[in-house]
Amino acid sequence: MYKVFKFGGASVKDAGSVRNVAQIIRDHKGDDQLLCVVSAMAKTTNALELLVQQARASKGKELPALDTLRNFHLDIVQELGLDAGISAELEETFTEIRVVCSTESENEYNYFYDQIVSQGEILSTKIVARYLQHIGVPAIYKDAGGLIRTDATYREGKVNWPVTQHLIETQVKVLLEGEAHRNNVIITQGFTAKTSEGARVTLGREGSDYSAAIFAYCLDAEEVTIWKDVPGILNADPKLFPDAQLFNRLSYTDAIELAYYGATVIHPKTIKPLQNKNIVLRVRSFLNPSAPGTVVENEEIFGLLPSFIIKKNQALISISPRDFSFIMEENLGQLFTLLATHRIKVNLMQHSAISFSICIDNDPMRVPGVLEQLKENYVTEFRDNLELITIRNYNEALVERFMRGRTLFAEQKNDHTVRLVLSSGN
Repeated sequence: MYKVFKFGGASVKDAGSVRNVAQIIRDHKGDDQLLCVVSAMAKTTNALELLVQQARASKGKELPALDTLRNFHLDIVQELGLDAGISAELEETFTEIRVVCSTESENEYNYFYDQIVSQGEILSTKIVARYLQHIGVPAIYKDAGGLIRTDATYREGKVNWPVTQHLIETQVKVLLEGEAHRNNVIITQGFTAKTSEGARVTLGREGSDYSAAIFAYCLDAEEVTIWKDVPGILNADPKLFPDAQLFNRLSYTDAIELAYYGATVIHPKTIKPLQNKNIVLRVRSFLNPSAPGTVVENEEIFGLLPSFIIKKNQALISISPRDFSFIMEENLGQLFTLLATHRIKVNLMQHSAISFSICIDNDPMRVPGVLEQLKENYVTEFRDNLELITIRNYNEALVERFMRGRTLFAEQKNDHTVRLVLSSGN
């Protein structure tokens, strides 16, 4: 029976964490056929994003972030007591990154970003696989770029499911099936894939959960376990709500809604492939591996706790026609085409007869361009320093608590969920 584990960056943040992950894999291997998806080591993706900026600013000549990353990973290799072979492999990867950085002026930004930032997962999985081999676990390193095929939508690749299914069936199953291979463990990357031309593509920020779901779907896995630094899926972010409570069980529908509204424990695209094949999702703590965590499955759950999702750094854009005419379908079509061109996702929208408002992440790389184009045809109002608060299973007392002392700019309600765009609480 196939099982898929996913380990995020916090679970492999240093040598001690890598040892802990290896112990979890060894303890849970049993007779199951196991594939493990591993993220970049903690903060590596942020460091690689900084490297992208340094490469653009210096034309690839001044790259202090790359030197820092190199030292960080090689120090972990040394602390784990691994042989010189893995250090040489990592040096090859760093050389490749440096070469890509030197081509900055030749490439479109999103393409350039993906070729560099995807390397964080390559580095971490090479280390994890080699450490497992070092302690006697028959781990096999596989590049997810050869297994997951996408289109060329850089930074948010769209999966070619038939090709991906074929690649995983022919390249993964053969390594796990049969008596001779039953103890093998596959170590591969989250977040990254390749186009048919061989270019790296990422699946969106925090897309490693989605990678795990892709592998599980194509393997017809029994279950996926996402190992986090929290006890499971909580009803709020424990960093903001110290008294956050654990959901022992959730339905696929509840999990999809939580992810859609912005809960950070699960990537929004993760649930649907699992639901389509009735694959159980478990969210457990790598800090307390014996705890059961949260189980997500195809069963409706009643009487759920209220849940609170806060998206900070939001902006509200309101537009209206210059001639005070109605907002028509043609206007909306133009707006959504513009947003798609700039790859901006709408977190909330509100429509009246003569105006249309959208709440979006205030991305400094994307929002100014949209505003500039909107102002050419519409009266445009822009507000930033906002928060989008979503409360599921709400009551009016909870709504009043969050609104106290703040300005309300937009509100949406249905029987189970209320969403509020408010001035920042900071």
